[in-house]
Amino acid sequence: MPGPRANTSLAIALAALADSDLVEQLLSSDDEYRVMCGAICVGARVADADTHARLQALAVDERWRVREGVVIGMQEAADTDLGIVQSVVRSWASQPDPLIARAAVATICEPRLLRSPAAAAIAIEVCGRASTVLTNTPRATRRSPAARALRQALGYCWSVAVAADPHPGLAAFNALDITDPDLEWIVRSNRGKKRLQRLL
Repeated sequence: MPGPRANTSLAIALAALADSDLVEQLLSSDDEYRVMCGAICVGARVADADTHARLQALAVDERWRVREGVVIGMQEAADTDLGIVQSVVRSWASQPDPLIARAAVATICEPRLLRSPAAAAIAIEVCGRASTVLTNTPRATRRSPAARALRQALGYCWSVAVAADPHPGLAAFNALDITDPDLEWIVRSNRGKKRLQRLL
């Protein structure tokens, strides 16, 4: 739909209806919104192992809406098959590409997916793994768009994960090495979130 904002509700509805031919048409489009719709469709089919390589390719796309489509699609899949999505994000969170780790964090740190201590524990684990990916990124490349996107995601996702189960969450969060300047920024950013301020 035209306008400054992408119609994500329409895209999510499409994901439930699109057949494989339509998905291919969307992904091959020159229009960013259509490709985002295709990414949502693929993400929603994450239970199909054949989609994983394509999902990773979309998760590192230069267009942020397309990357976000992967996250939205996998969150939709998690509403019906949380275990599959948890397995994928745990694997992705340790991938050296910051955008893959970013997709993992952004996918799982969604409050509606963290309604049990076990689910919260996975989100905390994913945040921890992704934070390690960032600190393992050479300082010379930490200002790359990919590394900055991961840092930005971690700058709010930690607070979502911690709020879902505060006792173990705060233990993991407080263990972050704030002598690293990026982790110090991440800790400071999360501490500024109201959901975390209430706990602190």
